[in-house]
Amino acid sequence: MADRIELITPDWPAPPAVRAVATTRRGGLSIGRYASLNLAGHVGDDDRAMAGNRARLCAELGLVHPPRWLNQVHGCGIVDAAAARGIPEADAALATQPGPACVVLTADCLPVLFCNDAGTVVAAAHAGWRGLA
Repeated sequence: MADRIELITPDWPAPPAVRAVATTRRGGLSIGRYASLNLAGHVGDDDRAMAGNRARLCAELGLVHPPRWLNQVHGCGIVDAAAARGIPEADAALATQPGPACVVLTADCLPVLFCNDAGTVVAAAHAGWRGLA
């Protein structure tokens, strides 16, 4: 049995309705070079392990809707998390209504989180190290 998923909660002045977390690699089902909590579907991990990791994360967070997973590219594409279908190609997700969580995956890059003062609009963007530099 895998360990409990390890979550990092950002210390930011977001409105109470806005929730954000980052995961570590702990608490997943993947083995080998993808151990343990691999959430990426494009890296060659066992699909069942990756899907199990995503399911564990959704359960841990108590999500009603599955997150809006992206086929991330280093670009400037952004999708509406509620309106997008399938696995859209983009580097950021935006939500203007409750529904799927905005998600970005990072390795040597950083997640950038946004929200308005009311907490009615949120976004998550994948920031590459070159763009940040």
